[in-house]
Amino acid sequence: MPSPVRSARIVGICFILAAVASVIGLVLYDPILNGSDYLTNGASHANQVILGALMELILVASAVGTAVFMFPYLRRYNESLALGHVCFRFMEAAIITVGVVSVLSLLTLSKAYVAGGAADAASYQASGTLLKAVHDWTFLLGPNFMLGLNTMLYSYIFWRSRLVPRFIPALGLTGAALVFLAALLEMFGVIPQLSVWGGLLCLPVAANEMALAVWLLAKGFNPHALAALSARRA
Repeated sequence: MPSPVRSARIVGICFILAAVASVIGLVLYDPILNGSDYLTNGASHANQVILGALMELILVASAVGTAVFMFPYLRRYNESLALGHVCFRFMEAAIITVGVVSVLSLLTLSKAYVAGGAADAASYQASGTLLKAVHDWTFLLGPNFMLGLNTMLYSYIFWRSRLVPRFIPALGLTGAALVFLAALLEMFGVIPQLSVWGGLLCLPVAANEMALAVWLLAKGFNPHALAALSARRA
């Protein structure tokens, strides 16, 4: 197992990679997910869309990385909660992957639509609407709903164990509750996805991840807290 310092740095890097990749991927997806002419724009921006999918796969790998490298230290406080964090993080990654597949399938549909001379547009539009809906639901359930659950678990452990300063898990617990609330509001149609309100509700959890990443890169896990947890398990 890597040393605590090395593991902390890997977790910090993974959090930063996940944040950067998610933003870039969302921007690169624009031609095929937004606008009424997405079936035409998707094919003409195929390489851009594929690059966006690769960014999302980096997000998936980074999310899994945070769970894997935090687990040995979270489990020292409570193994059940640590396992719950890993499971919800993996579920988040799996749901995001389904969203990637839906976008790539939509790209294939777009290419077929253009190659066929835009014939039978109604059928293509129906299929495209379905694939876009799959992506929208995965975007809601993965980076919002599941993110809220796994952030709540690791933030609670950090708060109780003092592996990092308490202001970070306090921000994490607040952010987890708000991003979970955003998911519920979007799910029931109270606010639209990618709205100003949704962005504001998601801001604290993003701030928590960046604060945690910077702290882990600069300071790592609290060695006194690690020693106390090891003694407790012994």
